[in-house]
Amino acid sequence: MQLYNTLSAKEREALIDQAGKDRLTISFYKYAHIGNPQIFRNHLFIHWDELEVLGRIYVAKEGVNAQLSVPADNFKAFKRHLDSISFLKGVRLNIAIEQDNKSFLKLKVKVRRKIVADGLDDGSFDVTKKGVHVDALKFNELIEDPNAIVVDMRNHYESEIGHFQNAITPDVDTFRDSLDLIEEQLKDHKEDKKLVMYCTGGIRCEKASAYYKHKGFKQVYQLEGGIIEYTRQVREKKLENKFRGKNFVFDHRRGERISDEVIASCHQCGKPCDTHVNCANEACHLLFIQCEDCAREMDNCCSDNCKEIHALPYEEQKKLRQGKEASNKIFKKGRSEVLKFKKSPEAFSS
Repeated sequence: MQLYNTLSAKEREALIDQAGKDRLTISFYKYAHIGNPQIFRNHLFIHWDELEVLGRIYVAKEGVNAQLSVPADNFKAFKRHLDSISFLKGVRLNIAIEQDNKSFLKLKVKVRRKIVADGLDDGSFDVTKKGVHVDALKFNELIEDPNAIVVDMRNHYESEIGHFQNAITPDVDTFRDSLDLIEEQLKDHKEDKKLVMYCTGGIRCEKASAYYKHKGFKQVYQLEGGIIEYTRQVREKKLENKFRGKNFVFDHRRGERISDEVIASCHQCGKPCDTHVNCANEACHLLFIQCEDCAREMDNCCSDNCKEIHALPYEEQKKLRQGKEASNKIFKKGRSEVLKFKKSPEAFSS
Protein backbone atom coordinates (compact mmCIF):
# COMPACT_ATOMS: atom_id res chain seq x y z
CA MET A 1 0.00 0.00 0.00
CA GLN A 2 1.31 3.44 -0.92
CA LEU A 3 1.68 5.74 2.08
CA TYR A 4 2.70 8.82 0.14
CA ASN A 5 1.34 11.23 -2.47
CA THR A 6 1.32 10.02 -6.07
CA LEU A 7 -0.19 13.16 -7.61
CA SER A 8 1.44 16.54 -8.16
CA ALA A 9 -0.18 19.71 -6.86
CA LYS A 10 -1.34 20.60 -10.39
CA GLU A 11 -2.87 17.16 -10.92
CA ARG A 12 -4.69 17.38 -7.60
CA GLU A 13 -5.91 20.88 -8.41
CA ALA A 14 -7.41 19.61 -11.66
CA LEU A 15 -9.16 16.77 -9.82
CA ILE A 16 -10.65 19.21 -7.29
CA ASP A 17 -12.00 21.34 -10.14
CA GLN A 18 -13.38 18.27 -11.86
CA ALA A 19 -15.09 16.97 -8.70
CA GLY A 20 -16.85 20.30 -8.12
CA LYS A 21 -17.27 19.60 -4.41
CA ASP A 22 -16.95 22.07 -1.55
CA ARG A 23 -14.12 21.43 0.91
CA LEU A 24 -13.62 22.57 4.50
CA THR A 25 -10.33 23.90 5.81
CA ILE A 26 -9.83 22.67 9.36
CA SER A 27 -7.09 22.72 11.99
CA PHE A 28 -6.67 20.99 15.33
CA TYR A 29 -4.00 19.93 17.77
CA LYS A 30 -3.71 17.69 20.79
CA TYR A 31 -0.91 17.10 23.22
CA ALA A 32 -0.81 13.40 24.15
CA HIS A 33 1.60 10.53 24.72
CA ILE A 34 2.07 8.61 21.45
CA GLY A 35 4.20 5.50 21.89
CA ASN A 36 5.03 4.88 18.23
CA PRO A 37 4.56 8.02 16.10
CA GLN A 38 5.46 6.21 12.87
CA ILE A 39 2.71 3.61 13.25
CA PHE A 40 0.22 6.34 14.19
CA ARG A 41 1.35 8.39 11.19
CA ASN A 42 0.68 5.46 8.85
CA HIS A 43 -2.72 4.88 10.44
CA LEU A 44 -3.74 8.49 9.81
CA PHE A 45 -2.46 8.49 6.24
CA ILE A 46 -4.32 5.30 5.27
CA HIS A 47 -7.68 6.44 6.67
CA TRP A 48 -7.47 10.07 5.60
CA ASP A 49 -6.27 9.27 2.09
CA GLU A 50 -9.44 7.17 1.63
CA LEU A 51 -11.50 10.22 2.67
CA GLU A 52 -9.65 12.50 0.21
CA VAL A 53 -8.22 14.53 3.06
CA LEU A 54 -5.38 16.87 2.11
CA GLY A 55 -3.15 18.90 4.37
CA ARG A 56 -0.05 19.13 6.55
CA ILE A 57 0.05 17.00 9.69
CA TYR A 58 2.85 16.62 12.22
CA VAL A 59 2.96 13.62 14.54
CA ALA A 60 5.37 13.31 17.49
CA LYS A 61 5.60 11.49 20.78
CA GLU A 62 4.04 14.59 22.37
CA GLY A 63 0.91 14.63 20.15
CA VAL A 64 -0.47 15.73 16.79
CA ASN A 65 -0.77 19.08 14.99
CA ALA A 66 -2.93 19.19 11.85
CA GLN A 67 -4.02 21.66 9.18
CA LEU A 68 -6.39 19.97 6.74
CA SER A 69 -8.74 20.28 3.81
CA VAL A 70 -11.66 17.81 3.93
CA PRO A 71 -14.44 17.30 1.36
CA ALA A 72 -17.60 18.65 3.00
CA ASP A 73 -19.52 15.46 2.26
CA ASN A 74 -16.80 13.41 4.01
CA PHE A 75 -16.70 15.57 7.14
CA LYS A 76 -18.93 13.28 9.24
CA ALA A 77 -16.83 10.24 8.32
CA PHE A 78 -13.69 12.21 9.14
CA LYS A 79 -15.12 13.21 12.53
CA ARG A 80 -16.11 9.59 13.26
CA HIS A 81 -12.56 8.50 12.60
CA LEU A 82 -11.18 11.16 14.95
CA ASP A 83 -13.61 10.08 17.66
CA SER A 84 -12.47 6.46 17.23
CA ILE A 85 -9.02 7.51 18.49
CA SER A 86 -9.21 7.75 22.29
CA PHE A 87 -7.16 10.92 22.81
CA LEU A 88 -8.78 12.69 19.83
CA LYS A 89 -12.39 11.97 20.78
CA GLY A 90 -14.21 15.28 20.94
CA VAL A 91 -11.13 17.30 20.02
CA ARG A 92 -11.93 20.93 19.14
CA LEU A 93 -11.84 21.54 15.40
CA ASN A 94 -11.05 25.06 14.22
CA ILE A 95 -12.96 25.56 10.96
CA ALA A 96 -11.56 28.32 8.75
CA ILE A 97 -13.42 31.62 8.56
CA GLU A 98 -12.83 31.88 4.81
CA GLN A 99 -13.07 28.64 2.84
CA ASP A 100 -10.94 27.76 -0.17
CA ASN A 101 -11.24 24.42 -1.94
CA LYS A 102 -7.53 24.54 -2.75
CA SER A 103 -6.08 25.50 0.63
CA PHE A 104 -4.06 22.26 0.51
CA LEU A 105 -3.18 20.17 -2.52
CA LYS A 106 -1.32 17.22 -0.97
CA LEU A 107 -1.64 14.97 2.05
CA LYS A 108 1.56 15.17 4.07
CA VAL A 109 1.73 13.34 7.40
CA LYS A 110 5.20 13.70 8.89
CA VAL A 111 6.84 12.35 12.02
CA ARG A 112 8.67 15.08 13.89
CA ARG A 113 10.48 15.35 17.19
CA LYS A 114 7.88 17.90 18.28
CA ILE A 115 4.55 19.08 16.90
CA VAL A 116 5.73 22.70 17.30
CA ALA A 117 9.41 23.65 17.13
CA ASP A 118 9.79 25.29 20.56
CA GLY A 119 13.35 24.31 21.51
CA LEU A 120 12.24 23.53 25.07
CA ASP A 121 13.30 20.73 27.37
CA ASP A 122 9.86 19.42 28.19
CA GLY A 123 11.30 17.19 30.91
CA SER A 124 12.12 20.27 32.97
CA PHE A 125 8.48 21.27 33.54
CA ASP A 126 4.97 19.79 33.54
CA VAL A 127 3.33 20.59 30.19
CA THR A 128 -0.10 19.64 31.60
CA LYS A 129 -0.05 22.52 34.13
CA LYS A 130 -1.21 25.04 31.59
CA GLY A 131 -2.80 28.44 31.97
CA VAL A 132 -6.47 29.38 32.17
CA HIS A 133 -8.37 29.03 28.88
CA VAL A 134 -10.65 31.98 28.11
CA ASP A 135 -13.33 32.50 25.49
CA ALA A 136 -13.80 35.54 23.24
CA LEU A 137 -15.95 37.46 25.75
CA LYS A 138 -13.47 37.04 28.60
CA PHE A 139 -10.55 37.79 26.27
CA ASN A 140 -12.17 41.10 25.28
CA GLU A 141 -12.43 41.97 28.97
CA LEU A 142 -8.78 41.12 29.56
CA ILE A 143 -7.69 43.30 26.63
CA GLU A 144 -9.19 46.29 28.48
CA ASP A 145 -7.89 45.22 31.90
CA PRO A 146 -5.09 47.61 33.04
CA ASN A 147 -3.60 44.75 35.06
CA ALA A 148 -3.31 42.48 32.01
CA ILE A 149 -0.50 42.27 29.44
CA VAL A 150 -1.68 40.79 26.13
CA VAL A 151 1.09 39.11 24.12
CA ASP A 152 1.02 37.85 20.53
CA MET A 153 2.86 34.49 20.47
CA ARG A 154 3.23 34.47 16.68
CA ASN A 155 6.11 35.53 14.45
CA HIS A 156 6.71 39.00 12.99
CA TYR A 157 5.29 38.25 9.53
CA GLU A 158 2.05 37.01 11.14
CA SER A 159 1.43 39.94 13.47
CA GLU A 160 2.47 42.44 10.79
CA ILE A 161 -0.79 41.93 8.89
CA GLY A 162 -3.07 41.56 11.91
CA HIS A 163 -3.12 41.57 15.70
CA PHE A 164 -5.32 42.40 18.68
CA GLN A 165 -5.72 45.90 20.03
CA ASN A 166 -3.26 46.76 22.81
CA ALA A 167 -1.24 43.58 22.15
CA ILE A 168 2.53 43.34 22.40
CA THR A 169 3.90 41.92 19.14
CA PRO A 170 7.49 40.64 19.54
CA ASP A 171 9.62 41.14 16.43
CA VAL A 172 10.79 37.51 16.23
CA ASP A 173 11.40 34.94 13.51
CA THR A 174 10.39 31.87 15.52
CA PHE A 175 8.19 30.84 18.42
CA ARG A 176 11.29 29.80 20.37
CA ASP A 177 12.77 33.29 19.98
CA SER A 178 9.71 34.83 21.63
CA LEU A 179 9.77 32.68 24.78
CA ASP A 180 12.97 34.05 26.36
CA LEU A 181 12.32 37.56 25.03
CA ILE A 182 8.90 37.76 26.67
CA GLU A 183 10.17 36.36 29.97
CA GLU A 184 13.01 38.89 30.09
CA GLN A 185 10.83 41.87 29.23
CA LEU A 186 8.08 40.94 31.70
CA LYS A 187 10.25 39.58 34.53
CA ASP A 188 9.20 42.39 36.88
CA HIS A 189 5.51 41.55 36.46
CA LYS A 190 5.43 37.84 37.30
CA GLU A 191 3.47 38.51 40.48
CA ASP A 192 1.32 41.57 39.77
CA LYS A 193 0.18 41.30 36.14
CA LYS A 194 -1.99 38.89 34.18
CA LEU A 195 -0.08 37.36 31.27
CA VAL A 196 -2.61 36.88 28.46
CA MET A 197 -1.46 35.08 25.30
CA TYR A 198 -2.92 34.30 21.90
CA CYS A 199 -1.85 32.65 18.64
CA THR A 200 -3.50 31.31 15.47
CA GLY A 201 -5.24 28.21 16.81
CA GLY A 202 -4.00 27.86 20.38
CA ILE A 203 -1.21 25.30 20.07
CA ARG A 204 1.72 27.64 20.75
CA CYS A 205 -0.01 29.21 23.76
CA GLU A 206 -0.79 25.76 25.18
CA LYS A 207 2.89 24.96 25.64
CA ALA A 208 3.91 28.54 26.45
CA SER A 209 1.37 28.87 29.25
CA ALA A 210 2.80 25.82 31.07
CA TYR A 211 6.32 27.10 30.46
CA TYR A 212 5.61 30.53 31.91
CA LYS A 213 3.87 29.08 34.94
CA HIS A 214 7.01 27.00 35.47
CA LYS A 215 9.03 30.24 35.17
CA GLY A 216 7.08 31.85 38.00
CA PHE A 217 4.25 33.79 36.34
CA LYS A 218 1.32 33.57 38.74
CA GLN A 219 -1.59 34.61 36.48
CA VAL A 220 -1.39 33.01 33.04
CA TYR A 221 -4.24 33.01 30.50
CA GLN A 222 -4.59 31.90 26.90
CA LEU A 223 -7.22 32.49 24.22
CA GLU A 224 -8.82 29.08 23.69
CA GLY A 225 -8.88 28.11 20.04
CA GLY A 226 -6.79 31.13 19.12
CA ILE A 227 -7.76 33.81 16.63
CA ILE A 228 -9.76 31.34 14.53
CA GLU A 229 -12.13 30.36 17.35
CA TYR A 230 -12.26 33.95 18.64
CA THR A 231 -13.52 35.15 15.26
CA ARG A 232 -16.16 32.41 15.11
CA GLN A 233 -17.46 33.35 18.57
CA VAL A 234 -17.42 37.08 17.81
CA ARG A 235 -19.55 36.57 14.71
CA GLU A 236 -21.84 33.98 16.25
CA LYS A 237 -22.46 35.90 19.49
CA LYS A 238 -22.21 39.37 17.91
CA LEU A 239 -19.40 40.49 20.22
CA GLU A 240 -17.12 43.45 19.63
CA ASN A 241 -14.23 42.47 17.37
CA LYS A 242 -10.95 43.65 18.84
CA PHE A 243 -8.75 42.08 16.18
CA ARG A 244 -7.30 44.43 13.56
CA GLY A 245 -6.56 43.23 10.03
CA LYS A 246 -5.90 39.70 8.78
CA ASN A 247 -5.10 36.42 10.48
CA PHE A 248 -2.08 34.77 8.83
CA VAL A 249 -2.73 31.09 8.03
CA PHE A 250 -0.32 28.37 6.94
CA ASP A 251 -1.93 27.21 3.72
CA HIS A 252 -2.31 28.48 0.17
CA ARG A 253 -4.65 31.27 1.32
CA ARG A 254 -1.95 32.81 3.58
CA GLY A 255 -4.53 34.93 5.36
CA GLU A 256 -8.13 35.29 6.53
CA ARG A 257 -9.82 38.70 6.64
CA ILE A 258 -10.95 39.36 10.23
CA SER A 259 -11.57 43.10 10.02
CA ASP A 260 -11.72 45.54 7.10
CA GLU A 261 -8.73 47.47 8.40
CA VAL A 262 -5.45 47.08 6.49
CA ILE A 263 -2.60 47.67 8.94
CA ALA A 264 0.38 46.54 6.80
CA SER A 265 2.13 48.00 3.75
CA CYS A 266 3.41 46.67 0.44
CA HIS A 267 7.07 45.83 0.98
CA GLN A 268 7.96 47.26 -2.43
CA CYS A 269 6.07 50.55 -2.73
CA GLY A 270 4.70 51.25 0.75
CA LYS A 271 1.00 51.40 -0.16
CA PRO A 272 -1.51 49.89 2.28
CA CYS A 273 -1.56 46.14 1.59
CA ASP A 274 -1.70 42.91 3.58
CA THR A 275 -1.41 40.25 0.86
CA HIS A 276 1.44 37.79 1.38
CA VAL A 277 2.98 36.16 -1.69
CA ASN A 278 6.01 34.03 -2.48
CA CYS A 279 8.56 35.32 -4.97
CA ALA A 280 7.91 33.71 -8.36
CA ASN A 281 11.60 32.94 -8.75
CA GLU A 282 11.72 29.38 -7.42
CA ALA A 283 15.35 29.81 -6.39
CA CYS A 284 14.20 32.55 -4.00
CA HIS A 285 10.59 31.86 -2.95
CA LEU A 286 10.79 34.73 -0.44
CA LEU A 287 7.58 35.37 1.51
CA PHE A 288 6.68 39.08 1.44
CA ILE A 289 3.80 41.54 1.10
CA GLN A 290 3.08 42.73 -2.44
CA CYS A 291 0.26 44.86 -3.87
CA GLU A 292 -1.38 44.18 -7.25
CA ASP A 293 0.43 47.07 -8.95
CA CYS A 294 3.85 45.85 -7.84
CA ALA A 295 2.93 42.28 -8.75
CA ARG A 296 2.29 43.40 -12.33
CA GLU A 297 5.39 45.60 -12.50
CA MET A 298 7.71 43.02 -10.90
CA ASP A 299 6.19 39.92 -12.53
CA ASN A 300 5.35 38.58 -9.04
CA CYS A 301 9.00 38.78 -7.97
CA CYS A 302 10.66 40.43 -4.96
CA SER A 303 13.55 42.12 -6.82
CA ASP A 304 14.83 43.08 -10.27
CA ASN A 305 17.37 40.25 -10.08
CA CYS A 306 14.66 37.67 -9.39
CA LYS A 307 12.51 39.19 -12.15
CA GLU A 308 15.36 38.68 -14.64
CA ILE A 309 15.86 35.08 -13.55
CA HIS A 310 12.13 34.35 -13.65
CA ALA A 311 12.01 35.61 -17.27
CA LEU A 312 14.59 33.02 -18.37
CA PRO A 313 13.53 29.73 -19.99
CA TYR A 314 12.66 27.17 -17.33
CA GLU A 315 15.61 24.88 -18.14
CA GLU A 316 18.03 27.79 -17.65
CA GLN A 317 16.43 28.55 -14.30
CA LYS A 318 16.94 24.93 -13.24
CA LYS A 319 20.63 25.13 -14.14
CA LEU A 320 21.07 28.26 -12.05
CA ARG A 321 19.40 26.55 -9.06
CA GLN A 322 21.48 23.40 -9.34
CA GLY A 323 23.51 22.74 -6.20
CA LYS A 324 22.05 25.74 -4.36
CA GLU A 325 19.65 25.70 -1.45
CA ALA A 326 17.13 28.44 -0.72
CA SER A 327 14.66 28.38 2.11
CA ASN A 328 12.52 30.65 4.23
CA LYS A 329 15.07 30.16 7.04
CA ILE A 330 17.66 31.91 4.89
CA PHE A 331 15.40 34.72 3.78
CA LYS A 332 13.76 35.22 7.18
CA LYS A 333 10.27 35.55 5.67
CA GLY A 334 10.26 39.18 4.61
CA ARG A 335 13.51 40.48 6.10
CA SER A 336 15.42 40.62 2.80
CA GLU A 337 17.32 43.83 2.09
CA VAL A 338 15.65 44.08 -1.33
CA LEU A 339 12.35 44.98 0.36
CA LYS A 340 12.50 48.77 0.75
CA PHE A 341 9.28 49.21 2.73
CA LYS A 342 9.56 46.30 5.12
CA LYS A 343 8.82 47.66 8.57
CA SER A 344 11.40 46.95 11.26
CA PRO A 345 9.69 47.44 14.62
CA GLU A 346 11.50 47.35 17.92
CA ALA A 347 12.33 43.91 19.26
CA PHE A 348 9.47 44.15 21.76
CA SER A 349 6.86 46.65 20.64
CA SER A 350 3.10 47.10 20.87
